[in-house]
Amino acid sequence: MKQAKSDKTILVIGGGIAGMTAAVEAAEVGYKVVLVEKEPYLGGRVVQMNQYFPKLCPPNCGMEINARRIRQNPLITVYTMAQVQQVSGSPGDYQVTIRVNPRYVTGKVDLDESVAEGLSSERVDAFNYGMCKTKALYRPHPMAYPSKFVLDREALSADDLAKLKSSVPEGAIDFDMQPETVEIAVGAIIVATGWAPYDAAKIENLGFGQIGNVITNVMMERLVADAGPTGGKIQRPGDGKEPATVAFVQCAGSRDENHLQYCSGVCCMASLKQARYVREKLPDATVTIFYIDIRPVSRHEDFYYELLDDEKITFVKGKVAKISEADGGNLKLDVEDSITGMKIADTFELAVLATGMVPALATEKLPVALSQDDYGFAEDGVANGIFAAGVARHPVYVSRSVKEGTAAALKAIQFITQS
Repeated sequence: MKQAKSDKTILVIGGGIAGMTAAVEAAEVGYKVVLVEKEPYLGGRVVQMNQYFPKLCPPNCGMEINARRIRQNPLITVYTMAQVQQVSGSPGDYQVTIRVNPRYVTGKVDLDESVAEGLSSERVDAFNYGMCKTKALYRPHPMAYPSKFVLDREALSADDLAKLKSSVPEGAIDFDMQPETVEIAVGAIIVATGWAPYDAAKIENLGFGQIGNVITNVMMERLVADAGPTGGKIQRPGDGKEPATVAFVQCAGSRDENHLQYCSGVCCMASLKQARYVREKLPDATVTIFYIDIRPVSRHEDFYYELLDDEKITFVKGKVAKISEADGGNLKLDVEDSITGMKIADTFELAVLATGMVPALATEKLPVALSQDDYGFAEDGVANGIFAAGVARHPVYVSRSVKEGTAAALKAIQFITQS
């Protein structure tokens, strides 16, 4: 068994790619880590993607490795469905209170998929951004870690409750499970709380939430995923039709004083990637990308130039002013081409809004002494041993989040060894 190099534990808040990286990097050089994640699974937004840069891998190509590293390391304690409620004490000697919400499924006895399938109670599937439902007893997604069912008691009907009580093996579900409070002492804290997509419903002129065939970029990732709501088929939410014309609307709410004033940095490449999804899955479809600026970074410029050569992909420099509903569930996009000065009113069968990244810290305050900028992004607290990583700090790609997770682990180790 690995021996800890210090009695002081490192707390990592957030189990996305940055938090998982920070946890394994610190533990694998001998430091105790407690990893706290509010969802029932680790992986954050990355596991909701179909592919991610730079290698366009599916999420399992990185997540399986990290999950195994966590599972096999006795220095890491993981709490899912958990939140940090209180932090007191002083730098290098913090006392932390963690609330662990009930999963109800104990994990002591295996449950067969047929148990969930036999229920009638359903819940909205947040993992698929509300595009489908799951049973009240569900696995969050096929490669979830921990690989355990979750029971949504609020969604469970009285009839299904009685059915489960009479049919599941003894000890498999604790129907009376209560929230648990855990008290720990830590020497340093890493904040890796990630992000949420900007609420596209706030951009009223673009019709999201009002017009059925307007979706967001994160929803598109789930549509093309094999385990997504359509089994990997690109279909319009309104009628299940495969779209023949797809519009990508860049900077939807971003670089806009009425919404997000900053550029999220990843949206351009995400839309270019998704345009390629469309061309691969619907080879006869045409794609139009409406943009303010296309901002590919580093070696990804080649990715952009490849799409410029595709005769079925058109780039139009201009910000979409309005999306309205046309006949047959189609969409009319009003935009001014800023190069030609011409006003365009073209019709498309599907529109994808490239919404930006909002730090979770902007809406979910943590009980830690953490400095934040005007947008909610965190700044390192070098003096108090509280460090941020990934999109908790600023909008970044997955690869950069991994590097920042490693950097945060090193900073935390340096702090506890010197405090």
